[in-house]
Amino acid sequence: MDGIYARNNALQVNPQAGEAHLTRGGSSWLWAVMTLFTVAFLAYYLMSFRPRNGEKIFHYIFTITLLVAAISYFSMASGIAYSVIPTHLNVASAATYQVFFAKYILWVVAFPAIIVALGLVSGVSWATIFFNIFLSWVWIISYLCSAYTSTRYKWGFYAFGTVAYLILAFQTMWGSRSSASRLDIGRDHTSLSSYVNLFWFLYPIAFAVSEGGNVIGVTGSMIFFGILDLFLICGVAFAFLFLSRRWDYGRMNLHFTQYGRVNSTGGSLHPEKHAVGSSVPASTTTAAPAAHGGVNPAGTYGNVGGTGTHGVGTHGGVGTTGAGTYNQAGAVNV
Repeated sequence: MDGIYARNNALQVNPQAGEAHLTRGGSSWLWAVMTLFTVAFLAYYLMSFRPRNGEKIFHYIFTITLLVAAISYFSMASGIAYSVIPTHLNVASAATYQVFFAKYILWVVAFPAIIVALGLVSGVSWATIFFNIFLSWVWIISYLCSAYTSTRYKWGFYAFGTVAYLILAFQTMWGSRSSASRLDIGRDHTSLSSYVNLFWFLYPIAFAVSEGGNVIGVTGSMIFFGILDLFLICGVAFAFLFLSRRWDYGRMNLHFTQYGRVNSTGGSLHPEKHAVGSSVPASTTTAAPAAHGGVNPAGTYGNVGGTGTHGVGTHGGVGTTGAGTYNQAGAVNV
């Protein structure tokens, strides 16, 4: 029992650099956040075995997001995945600042995952969803460039990233309201998008006072971002799981994870080849022996039938270009 005690020696194993760096208390906080993300990931993954109506689209989206969040916070709690950057403001407090790039990797995965989930609920086009995803990447990468810039030009990157965020906020809040209303889930979509944008609004503030302006220390910034990530990622993930119980997946056109891409009701290995207008190719008529002679030009059944270029045909007599038409028995219908 003497060997069982609370300990956190991660920063002893991985010594920290920079004047403003992570403390032991900050590391312990990050371990707690990592634990919460890990528990959420396991719970979400286990619930994917009994999804509503067999549909797992939101389980897939947020299971991988929660796993990436757990990995990201594991790296930060361990005191790794960071760079030391000279500060631009408040140099008297700290001349260098730790920038944990692991959280930016998390956002590159988490923000697009949330955007895809919101887009699927709203019913907007895939083009709109991809546009919003690229906006989030512009936002995140601009902030990353700002964090790694040690002069006042870092605020140029910050401005570009914030503009991308504002466009993204408009797209997710108002740009998809009409399509969501047509699916009779406008209220749920408004609630989800409002919740997401409430916390997205706080990310520019958190960045400006931490890696942007060096107002708060590294431990304070980790507490700030940890709270935001927990409420945003875990909160949205379980909100989708709860609200989706009353959604009509058929009307939302989300029935694409239960049976896969192969039609289980058909008898063909490739059911997609039985599309309308391409089910069976037209067959070619082959001539057989006939009762009457005559030349059959170019293999057709015109004029007086007989021995033609395709052999002796069964449809003798007067052809379609003569005084009558032929039937299958070779008789003439005048």
